Amino acid sequence: MITIGGENLIDFVQTDTLGGLPVYKAIPGGSCYNVAIAAARQGGSVGYVTPVSNDTLGNVLTDRLSADAVKLCAPRVNAPTSCAVVSIIDNQASYQFYRHGTAERQITLSLLDEVIPKEATIFHIGSLALIEGFDAELWEDIFSKMASRGVFTSLDPNVRPDFVKDKEAYIDRLLRMMQHTDILKLSDKDLEYIIPDVSLKDAFDDLYKKTNASIVILTKGEKGATVRTAVNTFDIAAITVNSLVDTVGAGDTFMGTILAELEKCNLSGHQLKSLKTETLRQMVSQASKAAALNCETLGCNPPYRCDLKGI
Repeated sequence: MITIGGENLIDFVQTDTLGGLPVYKAIPGGSCYNVAIAAARQGGSVGYVTPVSNDTLGNVLTDRLSADAVKLCAPRVNAPTSCAVVSIIDNQASYQFYRHGTAERQITLSLLDEVIPKEATIFHIGSLALIEGFDAELWEDIFSKMASRGVFTSLDPNVRPDFVKDKEAYIDRLLRMMQHTDILKLSDKDLEYIIPDVSLKDAFDDLYKKTNASIVILTKGEKGATVRTAVNTFDIAAITVNSLVDTVGAGDTFMGTILAELEKCNLSGHQLKSLKTETLRQMVSQASKAAALNCETLGCNPPYRCDLKGI
């Protein structure tokens, strides 16, 4: 089972203006939540271990999980749902987050030990959940614990610079976690934040030395993706987006698709090194197709596996 922790929230995505005021549509989201949906829609068996609120917005979140057969592993809680306000400017998203004291941050070590499925074969975490606070420290602890159990670990920083108050502590956490990571996926913007003031190539080379990941994937938007392993480095071209609406959740869709593809291979993290280059190419191409289709919809709305046929 693909097991996913990290934030869940409601994205209030700007769709229009009316009388000089912005108009928003409420869409279930949060990077890790989106990864869970994307992986399930690509045929993965998925369990989501972060608490969801008992409020009406929490019902929206759980209804969508249920619709895509994602197992909600943690009990629901009385704290409110986290929210994000997403403004779209020139088809690009900017975010404001409201997460203080919310449901997705109500985790404890004993809770996670109890709710993480024993059949977990892949564990994924990233984004807002790792920025700050006691919960970020717990996710780091759980991540290293899962790695020590031989569970395949996946990390996507999905950095939100505007919400990082202590960059040094945050980067240190990411770098520590990269020592326990089997697959690391990050964007060019993430890499520029983590290793600034050098060329993208030099930063990628430097980052690769800092991680024990068997597979490192750097996504570069319309410039495609670069994949690096111990034996090979190769590029995958981006898929053309026919009618761009916005880029919300494109990286999450990419990540979820990769996890679903890897689950089908039935490999442990240590066995990733034996994955054939051609197989990995096909996985990344599939993820790129899914991400492109997601960009043709409002907010994060990952495609189903059947939607990718013929693309």
